[in-house]
Amino acid sequence: MKLFPSLDAKDRRLLIGCLAAVLVLAFVTAFLSRNENNDDNTVPSSYLTGRHGARAAYEMLEASGYTVERWEQPLSDLAQRADEQTVVIFAEPDQGDIATEDLKAVRDIAARGGHVLVTGWVGGGLAPDGNVQPPSQFQAACKLAPQGLDPLADSGEVWMNPEAGWGFEHPLDRVQYNCSGTPAAVEYTSGKGQVIWWASSTPLENGSIGRANNLDLFLNVLGSREGHHIYWDESLHGETRTEWFYASGPTMWMLRAGLVAIALLILFSFSRRRGPVRDLPAPVRATPVEFLEALGSLYAEAKASATAVELAYERFRRRMGDLCGLKGAKMSAEELAAALRRRFPQAAPELEKDLADCEEAATNDKLPPKSALALVQALSRHSDLLAAAARAGPAHR
Repeated sequence: MKLFPSLDAKDRRLLIGCLAAVLVLAFVTAFLSRNENNDDNTVPSSYLTGRHGARAAYEMLEASGYTVERWEQPLSDLAQRADEQTVVIFAEPDQGDIATEDLKAVRDIAARGGHVLVTGWVGGGLAPDGNVQPPSQFQAACKLAPQGLDPLADSGEVWMNPEAGWGFEHPLDRVQYNCSGTPAAVEYTSGKGQVIWWASSTPLENGSIGRANNLDLFLNVLGSREGHHIYWDESLHGETRTEWFYASGPTMWMLRAGLVAIALLILFSFSRRRGPVRDLPAPVRATPVEFLEALGSLYAEAKASATAVELAYERFRRRMGDLCGLKGAKMSAEELAAALRRRFPQAAPELEKDLADCEEAATNDKLPPKSALALVQALSRHSDLLAAAARAGPAHR
């Protein structure tokens, strides 16, 4: 290893000391940092194993042969692939404001025939044409009473801690369970799909999925294993994205800060003795006048006076064609002069002659440079005068 031998003794001791300090701080911070997997975390994420997490439900679906995956990309991407076999679980989305594009994506999923399960107060706001209401009673465990005639209401005894209610203004909303007269499980049609709302995610959480028939309610919402693809949304759970989320917090910040400090130390220890002795000279760049002189000398050596006139005349013809409303038209000098005279009656008297001379000079390989210069200057004058007349408008013609 060439890094350490290339450093002097003081630099090596400094680098080793910094590495040791970073490792000690990392271990200390890891023991003192908060645990996202404890029972105080109320996010029903499929990654969390605490009482309110939903990892047990997710792994149960995997072990039972369901086609299930976590979704952590934008919901608009999921909406594009949704169909009648799609089932999406939105378990207690993040408490922040729901973006407009997320609302549209959920609506599109249902419109394409997908089945959507949303839970809680924020989840009710995410539901297409939702009618979520603030909770009307103390949030405590409630044994739900079946109300509907659909298979969902026949799941059996269900317990839930309601966090919101549902209004009665929509006659097509089918209340499957209620808690003390307040809807707690509602099902309705949206587009080609179905939307199911729960007052909370209690039936699918680790600590309560095994209580009474909560699991049966959850499985009845998902439907059969065959022909369904289940997406458990994690994109709306704040910073929860991957397994690396549990290594986040002070530990990772300390490690990142330590790595940056080490990189700066290595950079300074080398650059202070191995930097350039003097600044590099600035590259010499030709001025615009020098460029024009070089271009002119090339035309002169190639005896390409006719080419210069041809290029100037072609540019003039395209520009004047645009002014006359004849963009892209292939016109002779006579036709171009006639079109310009109709458009600009006040054009210079020598316009026709100059255009005819330019057309003839473009094919004259023995054209003297002075004659070519005179023709190019004449074209430039005509171009400026006609452009000024076009800007002035009809009143000045």
